[in-house]
Amino acid sequence: MNSTRPVSFLHQWSQSCVQRLRLGSIKGKILVVFGLTLVLISALTALNYWNLSTLKTRMELSERYDDLLNNILEVRRFEKNYLIYADKQNLSESREYLNRIDTLLADLADDLPLLDGKAAYVNFKNSLLNYRQFVDRISAGESSIPPEMIRTLGKTLTDAADHFRVIKRKRIHTTFLRSLTIPFFVLAILVGLMVLVFQLISEGLIKPLDVVMETTRSLGRGDFSPIHYSGVRLEEIAGLIDAFNQMAQELETNQEDLIQTRKIAAIGTFTAGIAHELNNPINNIALTAESLIEEYGEDIDENCSEMLQDIQSQADRAADIVKNLLDFSRTENPAFSQLDPALIVTSTVSLIKNQFKIANLQLDTSVAENLPEIRGNLGNLQQVFTNLLLNALHATPSGGKIGMHVEMADTAGFIKFTVEDSGAGIPAKVQEKIFEPFFTTKQVGKGTGLGLSVSFAIVKRHGGRIEVFSEPGHGTKISVLLPYVVNDFAGWSVG
Repeated sequence: MNSTRPVSFLHQWSQSCVQRLRLGSIKGKILVVFGLTLVLISALTALNYWNLSTLKTRMELSERYDDLLNNILEVRRFEKNYLIYADKQNLSESREYLNRIDTLLADLADDLPLLDGKAAYVNFKNSLLNYRQFVDRISAGESSIPPEMIRTLGKTLTDAADHFRVIKRKRIHTTFLRSLTIPFFVLAILVGLMVLVFQLISEGLIKPLDVVMETTRSLGRGDFSPIHYSGVRLEEIAGLIDAFNQMAQELETNQEDLIQTRKIAAIGTFTAGIAHELNNPINNIALTAESLIEEYGEDIDENCSEMLQDIQSQADRAADIVKNLLDFSRTENPAFSQLDPALIVTSTVSLIKNQFKIANLQLDTSVAENLPEIRGNLGNLQQVFTNLLLNALHATPSGGKIGMHVEMADTAGFIKFTVEDSGAGIPAKVQEKIFEPFFTTKQVGKGTGLGLSVSFAIVKRHGGRIEVFSEPGHGTKISVLLPYVVNDFAGWSVG
């Protein structure tokens, strides 16, 4: 059991290192490039150290080969004196140099076979042995040895020693030249490193950053097109491009919201003036019709009475439209106070519960426990949820269900009010327009197209937002997110 723990630890450690390295990132590629460079330079350093050590050893051995040749030449000098003067004493004196040659040959016993082959080493050793034997025999007084034989052996020894020395110097020269090439290899590796780093920076950083810069300029000109980059995408650059594309998408969405808000503001300013101008004539028409009914109601026939009532009814409807227009264009700051979410639900439902009974619809409400209070204007919020509930009522067939539920939102700091129906749902194309002023899917005379626009403006003044979830054939769910109160406060107004 214990023996598997180190293996498991090493496996986990190696996986952790691989995950941290991430070869697709800038850091990973730089670490790989510098790691390989370090390995190559370390290898070249070790090679250079070995090369210099070999050069030192060969130079030391070269001195031995020089000594070998010099000692052989000394022996040949005594040999020459013997041949010229026939003095055996000269040959006896050469024994000291022969002993030195034996010592040097023993020191070179490992290198000589590698230098010129084992056969050359054996031949040299045998020639030296024969030469020594001739010297010993002549020194002992033997006169039958031809002088030419000892001269030939001496020349053989001299030529072989000089040959050994020449080969050794050539090898030293080769080693020296090899040492001179190592700095060029190091330079080549450094140049290669610079090229790789430059290519990495150029292809992986500069080019995509140029694309991001150009796209940012286009973004400033109102073009929210995402970045399409097909070049080298390092992990960090890919993250930057993805973040930029997400930002562009959000900016485009916010731009649409801004255009929508400006459109609403422009229409609101325009309709406010019209509504104020229409308000007085409509009130006069309504009051006139009401006065005629009260004063001459018994004297006029049924048709006239019905026409006056129709005038009064249409005047009241026109007054409601004007009121909606004024609510839509209203810019004054309403008085806000702390409100219990349950109070908003119960007060709103009490206003329209009879309409649900008449339409044969079931209205289910639920409010989560221990919800914090929200801050807002009760009348405005009643108007918002009345509009949402009436829209749900009109969209739901008889016998259907409508729900209004209140709970904490997933977004921190908000409470979610949800109105859902079991109607036919809203097509995706229509969802984009439902908050536009005067847009309605109801029949002519059934709606003004201002309910959701007014609700949108009210919710926005409350610091909240409206979310729509709908699929054709699966009903509609509209959520209103309103911020709740963190600290207790007295009544206040928002600006």
